[in-house]
Amino acid sequence: MNTALHIEEDDLSGEATQALLALHLRGMHANSPPGHVFALDLSGLTAPGITVWSVRQGHQVIGIGALKGLEGGAGEIKSMRTHPDYLRKGVAAALLDHIIATARERGWTRLSLETGIGPAFEPALGLYRKRGFVNGAAFAGYRPSAFCQFLHLAL
Repeated sequence: MNTALHIEEDDLSGEATQALLALHLRGMHANSPPGHVFALDLSGLTAPGITVWSVRQGHQVIGIGALKGLEGGAGEIKSMRTHPDYLRKGVAAALLDHIIATARERGWTRLSLETGIGPAFEPALGLYRKRGFVNGAAFAGYRPSAFCQFLHLAL
């Protein structure tokens, strides 16, 4: 991990974190068909069983990501987003590694995520696949569609 980056749990009360979350939601809606956005909003991310982290460089929030606990010793990655000024600088990789390590520390056996299909999703998909995520079946109440795909990592 880049030593200039600091990852910490975030209660989502900060303006910078909320702004990055709002950017994330706008991007998901802009790049997804109606009815196919499952990104959590502020109230969804503050629900019990969800841990949110922010990545900071100095005092600036440059990335966010969340981990939701699922039944059966599994977890779901939610709301991964890097600030546009920091894309391809290791922010998402550091955060994903942190989330994977946390899931292992919790004794979970699998991490999963739901995401879209298309050019806007390819950079994130490349990162997930580099970390060993593979395409698989729907989970946690999601339904397969022509737009959704599901990735899983055995821990």
